[in-house]
Amino acid sequence: MRETSALSESIQDYLKTIFILHMNGDRVTTNAIATSLDVAAASVTGMLKKLAGMNLVEYERYQGVRLTPAGQKIALEVIRHHRLIELYLTEAMGYSWDRVHDEAERMEHAISEEFEERMAQLLGDPKFDPHGNPIPTKDGHIAAFSRRRLSQVNTGETVRIERIQNEDPALLRRVAALGLMPHTDLTVVQESAGNICGSISVLIRTVAPDGRDSQPLRLERDIADHIFVCEH
Repeated sequence: MRETSALSESIQDYLKTIFILHMNGDRVTTNAIATSLDVAAASVTGMLKKLAGMNLVEYERYQGVRLTPAGQKIALEVIRHHRLIELYLTEAMGYSWDRVHDEAERMEHAISEEFEERMAQLLGDPKFDPHGNPIPTKDGHIAAFSRRRLSQVNTGETVRIERIQNEDPALLRRVAALGLMPHTDLTVVQESAGNICGSISVLIRTVAPDGRDSQPLRLERDIADHIFVCEH
């Protein structure tokens, strides 16, 4: 089995991106990868051919991309590093959850396995990062996760926020200001039709632990798309 440290940062980033796109229920296409990594689609095609030759992905043009078991193992190791670092920054260093992604991006490829293990021990072998995303285990397993977005919830349905999958600081600050943190229960009161600009929003009401409802909140569709929910 390849050691992750023997692979370039670019290869690791591709494998991580492919896994996260799949995790979110998105079709893993060349264009989706290019958008996520902010690179040209032609560059993605070249890299995917290289990864296929290394037996890290299964790639057929126009058919999407899938990680092989070897590729998934590497992706999960990089994701474990990233999410442990994010949690360490919030728990041990006082960072807010909207500031940890970029720091973790810079550090995830550099830390040793010993450093990773000591972080995990210090944090009490955590299961989730600050945004509610599952942290893969050291042996390459990841807890079950939902692919259902808040924007897909029906009117009248009560759900629980599982995770926020977006690194945009402004979006995370907006979500936090609305109190829409992981483990929050909420009910979709109404789904609005598009307005004159074509945008769509949902009207939600959070549910307190004592069962009382809050005042309704209107949430733009582009935010609701990044909030993943599970059954209440």
